[in-house]
Amino acid sequence: MFGFEKLTVWQLAIEYADHVYAVTDSFPDNERFGLTSQLRRASVSVSSNIAEGSGRNSNPDFIRFVQIAYGSLMETVSQLTISQRRGLITTEQQSQLYSQAEHLATLLGRLRSSLQRSKP
Repeated sequence: MFGFEKLTVWQLAIEYADHVYAVTDSFPDNERFGLTSQLRRASVSVSSNIAEGSGRNSNPDFIRFVQIAYGSLMETVSQLTISQRRGLITTEQQSQLYSQAEHLATLLGRLRSSLQRSKP
């Protein structure tokens, strides 16, 4: 098992991406190259950047990838708001994903702080 697979934040990021994929399955075909693709790529980017950062040889590099993961998470929040306003997802779906995103954001912040406190 790789080190990043033990991280709760990575595990929850995978679950978040799964949830995004499930929700976007019902998006219309004309959004395939729009919000569907954007949301899916941004949600996958969260766990991918955690994994990639953990494979770097220094904490500053890992921190940079955690920050990129956070940025990707924020992209999904914006895109989910647009999706809800366009009637592509329900208010309940948006709320559930928003809650997951808030939790992930907190965990990413804690991971970043932990990396900043530890030695490179």
